[in-house]
Amino acid sequence: MDKNVARRGFLFSGAALGAGALISACTSNEPVATQQASATAAAPAAEDGNDAPGEKVVIGFSAPAADHGWIAAISKNAAEAAKLYTDVEFKPVEPTNDINQQISAVESLIQAKVNVLVILPNDGQQLNQVARQAMDAGIPVVNVDRVFPDKLSYRAWIGGDNYGMGVAAGHHIGKTLKDKGVSNPVILEIQGIATLPLTQDRSKGFADALKTYGFKVTAQQDAKFTVESGTQVAANLLQAHKKIDAIWNHDDDQGIGVLAAIKEAGRNEFFMVGGAGSANAMRDIQADSGVLKATVTYPPTMAASAIKIARLIAQGKGMSDLLEQQVPQSITLASETITKDNAAQYLPLGFES
Repeated sequence: MDKNVARRGFLFSGAALGAGALISACTSNEPVATQQASATAAAPAAEDGNDAPGEKVVIGFSAPAADHGWIAAISKNAAEAAKLYTDVEFKPVEPTNDINQQISAVESLIQAKVNVLVILPNDGQQLNQVARQAMDAGIPVVNVDRVFPDKLSYRAWIGGDNYGMGVAAGHHIGKTLKDKGVSNPVILEIQGIATLPLTQDRSKGFADALKTYGFKVTAQQDAKFTVESGTQVAANLLQAHKKIDAIWNHDDDQGIGVLAAIKEAGRNEFFMVGGAGSANAMRDIQADSGVLKATVTYPPTMAASAIKIARLIAQGKGMSDLLEQQVPQSITLASETITKDNAAQYLPLGFES
């Protein structure tokens, strides 16, 4: 998995972007993939307002290679959103995890004089300069998730709320334990990569939310966002703690390994909350046959919303639900909590780990 992952939040209303339909997330398998693709590609409800065909727009798109489910969903969402509009020509470049190759690919889009660029950089710092080149050339940049440090390098940013993920997980775990009358609970936290600011933001949000219930994290360990590390870290924590009340795992991709370790250990005295909103996790939550009871989201739907934002910017339009005449400079998506009660609603938006 890409170690610069600034990943995951959820659900942005297509109406707020001038569309009548909700834009779905994606990386999918069959048959769920069919549902996801149809949800993502659902045509706008009415050919009026911002959805009415306008001036033709060429949207250049660059993202990392799909080395895990969430990134695959980013590219799929972007492509499906572009199909919604007859006035959009979608011009993606080859996805890559090589910084220099991504810079060259973005430069090729600048030279092609696309109308607007949508970029999820492998690293915001290292692609900052090429994004600035685009802006200086009069090509607006919509920055997805991994932010460019220089605000002059992008016209608009859309991304997830890592702190909000932690808050959502903390509130779900804290309230559940309070409702059960549990005091002094053993709460474990399985992070992604501990040194990343995004992970630190998630952990801070989690700790801050738990404090409101008088709780704190008992033990914390990072699992590198991989299935293999998830298995190893979970096995170590399970061995070290003979009684556990709750676990928050930051990432549903690595959660496959975490759940495998839990099954192998035969432990079920606790409940677990995941992170990101994968379809795998949602199906487990729906089945209610294991320890996974919820997941908090970080939506790859942001890529679909970014395409819609790019179209509006290129056509000089604002968001139809806002009074302002221009698209906002920054949009932070909320982190939703998915439980058995609402998993069916969110499943079409899930990505496959």
